[in-house]
Amino acid sequence: MPFENSRMLQEKFEKDTVVTVFGASGDLAKKKTFPALFGLFREGFLDPSTKIFGFARSKLTDAQLRQHIEPYLQKPNGKDDDAKVEAFFKMVTYHSGQYDADEGYLSLRKLIEDFEKQRNITKPHRLFYFALPPSVFLSVARQIKKLVYADNGITRVIVEKPFGHDLKSARELQKNLAPLFTEDEIYRIDHYLGKEMVKNLLQLRFGNTFLNASWNKENIQSIQISFKEPFGTEGRGGYFDSIGIIRDVMQNHLLQVLTLVTMDRPVSFDPESVRDEKVKVLKAMAPIDMKDVLVGQYGKSEDGTKPSYLDDETVNPNSKCVTFAAMCFNIQNERWDGVPIIMRAGKALNEAKVEIRIQYKRVASGMFKNIPNNELVLRVQPDASVYVKFNSKTPGLSNATQVTDLDLTYSSRYKDFWIPEAYEVLIRDCMLGDHSNFVRDDELDVSWGLFTPLLEYLESPNAPQPEIYPYGSRGPKELKQYLSDHKFVFLSRHKYTWPVTSPEYDKDL
Repeated sequence: MPFENSRMLQEKFEKDTVVTVFGASGDLAKKKTFPALFGLFREGFLDPSTKIFGFARSKLTDAQLRQHIEPYLQKPNGKDDDAKVEAFFKMVTYHSGQYDADEGYLSLRKLIEDFEKQRNITKPHRLFYFALPPSVFLSVARQIKKLVYADNGITRVIVEKPFGHDLKSARELQKNLAPLFTEDEIYRIDHYLGKEMVKNLLQLRFGNTFLNASWNKENIQSIQISFKEPFGTEGRGGYFDSIGIIRDVMQNHLLQVLTLVTMDRPVSFDPESVRDEKVKVLKAMAPIDMKDVLVGQYGKSEDGTKPSYLDDETVNPNSKCVTFAAMCFNIQNERWDGVPIIMRAGKALNEAKVEIRIQYKRVASGMFKNIPNNELVLRVQPDASVYVKFNSKTPGLSNATQVTDLDLTYSSRYKDFWIPEAYEVLIRDCMLGDHSNFVRDDELDVSWGLFTPLLEYLESPNAPQPEIYPYGSRGPKELKQYLSDHKFVFLSRHKYTWPVTSPEYDKDL
């Protein structure tokens, strides 16, 4: 169904909402937050009555803020969207102030109250977006509560990751936020939960009997959740050196995907029902085995044109920072006990890709010998896709089998659909009060509990030396053996048709 018709399916518009973007002059706001708000407005999912305030320390005019943001706004309809751009910026006002001083918030409150009075709003709806570094989260949160909280209406706060640095700091952050806002008012945003393929996991798993019936240890041999970036730290080494790949994408983005892949069926789509199941499967995970983790750090490319991680002048020359990691999760419940679930992520690899690869057990021996395993692959990015690798008779007189596939590639199948960006999805969910795709406090606590011992080990003086792998490679040399040791079967000799750019299975890894 084309998007124009799908507008009838909207639950409601949120009218007269006041959105305040803190950190409005920063990169996150200009590249993600404001473009997402515009995308919703362009497609009719942000009511024109909405008022948007940008708040930051920088001294900017409204026109300067526009110059800062406009290059990042998506205009799929070309000049037809120009009028929408003009209308959008009429909704936006910039306001300068210090994050830890009352003055800026008092004048912001007056601007908000003047707008609400003009619209005769009796029950304010105020949404505050923290496009901020964690160092100022609490300062801004306290000032909001003290000076611009909607006492007689609705207040919602979107908090960007990182939600702490480890279990202790995450608990400290939560301890300080809890007196200010209720859990219902806090929306911890992890943009991976807004990606189309990740949002589709519930429907794919539980809406298809043939998949749901096989989604267990009796049928599945191994699961991989992979994240690959083709670039290094690109001048951000000083920042990344204190974060590493595990904090950057594994403890948050990839773990969220893992919970949706492995949790049991929720009672309903009710947000708390979904989040209850995510927490339940997290609690069933065994501690990460420190001796069963593969870590790496990228070196120079083989041709010498790309620098190593340690070539960055902002990085400690003796740094053991992990830019690649692979680890295995063992879920100790009836559904998954004994199935290795491998999470791997790395920078400066051969391609950009995020995918979930589910490898099924081989069919019984006898009439078939060395027949390949079936696989279900869900490509999160780029080019959201679902494909199934299965065995079929080779056409003609032969009884031999060959690997082929069923392919659902969104870009070809859903040409007439508007597929929103992740931030567009999540901001709209927040405006509608839907917590389904946001991280709950107990979920955050359990996830940090899983990863903190590993992080402390890898950052201790006795941490293992990460294996150096070439910039632009597939990762450490030991990766293939690591995957084999965790029941993953390589089938490089078997041709298949998807994707065209990777004619051999092994090369798709």
